[in-house]
Amino acid sequence: MKNKEQKLWVLFALVMVLSFGVLGYYGFEIYQQSPPIPKAIKTTDNTVVFTEQEIKDGQNIWQSIGGQEVGSIWGHGAYVAPDWTADWLHKEALHILNSYAQERYQSDYESLSEEQQAGLKIKLQKSIRKNTFNEDTQEITISKERALAVNSLSQFYGALFTDNPDFDELRENYAIPKNSIKDPEKIKKLNAFFFWATWATVTERPNSDISYTHNWPAEELVGNKATTDLMAWSGVSIILLILCIGLMVFYHVRSGGEDELLTPASDPLLKQGITPSMRLTKKYFWVVSLLMVLQMLLGIVTAHYGVEGNGLYGIPLDQILPYSVTRTWHTQLAILWIATAWLATGLYIAPAVSGKDPKFQKFGVNFLFIALLIIVVGSMIGQWMGVMQKLNLVDNFWFGHQGYEYVDLGRFWQIFLFVGLFVWLALMVRPLIPVIRQKTAEKNLILLFLVSCTAIALFYGAGLMWGRQTNLAISEYWRWWVVHLWVEGFFEVFATVVIAFLFVRLGLLKTRTATLNVLLATIIFMSGGIIGTFHHLYFTGTPKAVMALGATFSALEVVPLTLIGYEAYHNYKVSKSTKWIVDYKWPIYYMIAVAFWNFLGAGVFGFIINPPIALYYIQGLNTTALHAHTALFGVYGMLGIGLMLFVLRSLYRDVKWNEKLLRITFWSLNIGLLAMALLSLLPMGIWQALESIQHGMWYARSAELMQDPAMIKLKWLRTIGDVIFAVGIVTSCYFVFDLTLKNKIYKSK
Repeated sequence: MKNKEQKLWVLFALVMVLSFGVLGYYGFEIYQQSPPIPKAIKTTDNTVVFTEQEIKDGQNIWQSIGGQEVGSIWGHGAYVAPDWTADWLHKEALHILNSYAQERYQSDYESLSEEQQAGLKIKLQKSIRKNTFNEDTQEITISKERALAVNSLSQFYGALFTDNPDFDELRENYAIPKNSIKDPEKIKKLNAFFFWATWATVTERPNSDISYTHNWPAEELVGNKATTDLMAWSGVSIILLILCIGLMVFYHVRSGGEDELLTPASDPLLKQGITPSMRLTKKYFWVVSLLMVLQMLLGIVTAHYGVEGNGLYGIPLDQILPYSVTRTWHTQLAILWIATAWLATGLYIAPAVSGKDPKFQKFGVNFLFIALLIIVVGSMIGQWMGVMQKLNLVDNFWFGHQGYEYVDLGRFWQIFLFVGLFVWLALMVRPLIPVIRQKTAEKNLILLFLVSCTAIALFYGAGLMWGRQTNLAISEYWRWWVVHLWVEGFFEVFATVVIAFLFVRLGLLKTRTATLNVLLATIIFMSGGIIGTFHHLYFTGTPKAVMALGATFSALEVVPLTLIGYEAYHNYKVSKSTKWIVDYKWPIYYMIAVAFWNFLGAGVFGFIINPPIALYYIQGLNTTALHAHTALFGVYGMLGIGLMLFVLRSLYRDVKWNEKLLRITFWSLNIGLLAMALLSLLPMGIWQALESIQHGMWYARSAELMQDPAMIKLKWLRTIGDVIFAVGIVTSCYFVFDLTLKNKIYKSK
């Protein structure tokens, strides 16, 4: 058995080294092959349209108004406003085609015959797809027709983002407040960034017949269509998925499926002491509960902006709390409260293993708590000030809104949180060092725990790898290190280790068995998960190889989730294994819920959008929101609540819990989330996907479609799930405060 452990450790090391080697190599390629930012964009008569600095400043202005929280760029971002690159590309193409039609036929493009339209489209595609970036002068040259289109679109978006009354209805449809940008110079720079980002979507790479974004978005007018690579690698990913699922099932059956559960006569945790620092974790769970409620309220407001874009039931809320702010806070608080629940669990477990606090452990837990509060409040205030245009571009980068979804907080707050994570890591390591030195049976499990803790602290640092005016393609590469590797990767490993460790501590699993299972699960997950990061980067200005690697390895991410039913059944058996385990019924039920949502939200809804050909048409639609809600809350949120309940059960050992309240909470959260997904997000996403395939991304995100009466009804149907879900959030919060404020913690000798 020991030899098997050693082999798994070696395999784990190989997977990590090789996977990060591939990720790093193609990261270097992304740096080399990202869409170039020119020193100037000029017309054929040498008139300067935009400069390099205007493009870079425009990117910062876009970030300051919310960035990916106001529509999307290259498919990444929010869903109410359009994808600006898809929208600009379609409008630009029509403008140029109309100018061609007037010049040749003295008519508008729509009035021409199919034959005449086809000829003009060929002319447009030859002109607009040609890469006119000059390596020597570092300049882009555009035609006079394109320059006129740029001027027209600049006026259009200028009117949209300021206060032109003709755009009031469109602003409401997009949930964009009046005067989001007040300075005409800023409007020009914003348009410079929009044009450059759109230029990358249609301009062919050097020595290639595909654009920098692999022909995304689909746009028939300019010849952006799905490539052979897209379809071929989608087929490979599906075939590989089926093959590996078969191998996984075969291995599972051959290995005997599940281990027999141990059944201790009494709860082993009753014999475990509670140190002073362990008692302090309850206030972390107060913060978790309050942030859950706040996040839920912001989610309601954010969803309502989809049907009333300028307020809340007639209240002009957008003037003081615009959509970009509520959505920013809603997504950011999700990460923060889930992370807080997990970090607090770690702070509880580490001293519990050794049975005593190292020197200053209590001070460290209190210090980290205060730092967490400052980060949450400070970053939220900074983001509001950024969106309300109360900060200059430099201050906005440091203290305001960075504009990148899930890592919106300013750079100062990022660094603060990064340092805080290393403080947390130190608080994890110090109590466990004596236990590791003793070389107990738990040593390897504890080492895995520390590896995951170290990765959590270290890999958040990827969010510091871009600068204020870094090329968007490069920023996206590093952003997904945080969103995919940090949140979906190493937190997943941490969760797997913690759950196994808790079952070992409860005497329900053998330490050696748990260690082997965790090592194997980590290897399988990381084998696909690390390189699988590339499936987020198909269309963000990356080399063609990223498509192949992302398609192949993201399919592997789904493989272990196909056996998730065994995990759910195992946890259910745990909940029935012995009489005293009934005290842990609800924490274990949340583990069962995690297994269910892992399969449905991360597995089924995740794979819907993973193959390149699928994502080509549905990136940035409500299919993404469907996956995000059911995976983020369904998996990580449920797990956060489950871990919180495990800790509270251990802290309050002699207290009878309110079973009725916990039952309402559990079923409200799960039924509400399922209703939200099936009644609203899924049908909206399917409808948008069909329109995207037929008409293009611009139409799937257009006000015309999203304000269709039937679409509005689907948005309102979400209220059913939201209300049920909200009941669960409120009762969860009430339970935590009722338990912790009414009852004293059992004090061990």
